[in-house]
Amino acid sequence: MQHAAGLEELGREIRDASRFLDLAEEQISSRIIGQKEVVHRVFIALLAGGHILLEGVPGLAKTLIVRTFAAAMNLQFQRIQFTPDMLPADLVGTMVYNPKDMEFYARQGPLFANVILADEINRSPAKVQSALLEAMQEKQVTIGSSTFPLPEPFMVLATQNPIEHEGTYLLPEAQIDRFMMKVIVGYPSYDEELGIMQLAAASGTIPEVRPVVDAGDIAAARRLVDRIYVDPRVQRYIVDLVVATRNPAAHGLASLASMIEYGASPRASIFLLLAAKAHAFLQHRAYITPEDVKAIAYETLRHRIIPGYEAEADNIRTDDFIREILQHIEVP
Repeated sequence: MQHAAGLEELGREIRDASRFLDLAEEQISSRIIGQKEVVHRVFIALLAGGHILLEGVPGLAKTLIVRTFAAAMNLQFQRIQFTPDMLPADLVGTMVYNPKDMEFYARQGPLFANVILADEINRSPAKVQSALLEAMQEKQVTIGSSTFPLPEPFMVLATQNPIEHEGTYLLPEAQIDRFMMKVIVGYPSYDEELGIMQLAAASGTIPEVRPVVDAGDIAAARRLVDRIYVDPRVQRYIVDLVVATRNPAAHGLASLASMIEYGASPRASIFLLLAAKAHAFLQHRAYITPEDVKAIAYETLRHRIIPGYEAEADNIRTDDFIREILQHIEVP
């Protein structure tokens, strides 16, 4: 009874603390028509302290979504256009010589902001992409012999175009595994596209977005997300899903054994749990259910499963693996 009462009290706190997300979504909707699922995934990453890889063809408002999100959340925003001639110092900063006092000092790069838009991240080679590794994992940057903490909150939202391969570089596995989610940005519906066209024709300019959040709201929400209850059976369910990507045959999925070359890492289990907690927070609940796990399973796992040659030859996608695993693993 005491445990149930505690969850009920936590639920009330969550309902009160999550109101700022409704205000933020209202502001974002004034500029972005549709793409609500993408916006919700960005909210989840913010609450869970993760990063997102946004994949979609040009013209789907990926950049505008990130810029609008940062404006509504009152967070410092920095857009970095990745190009083939970039250097790691163009991201993190470098040591600059001051002839006046004959000493070097660290000049911080554009990475020192709350929301980083890594636009077309696969346009730069691995040495530039890997400059994000320390920032994404440790939330700090080392320049020369000095280490500097990044502002809190800190999140990277990277975009890439799935249909263009000329002049692009595949993201290293160590890099892509640090993204909590890979979100596919799809085309708008007919009515949404009609609304987009009418909005552009009526105003001619992008509507202003009013900041409705402060840093205290985000910090308080994150503390509540940490307190969300997770039943041990749901914990085992998460691990079952992740382990099934590595050893499908042991989980009754022998048909996938030759299709998957490498499964998801333990980081997938951690991110699946954190994202499920944040999803429950968006639903104003003090506990997570298997449905929360299923809701974010595709985004959390799709970039961590490496298909084998047979799957690529048959044009089988990682989402197909996840769908079969979700259907087969017993739900508690």
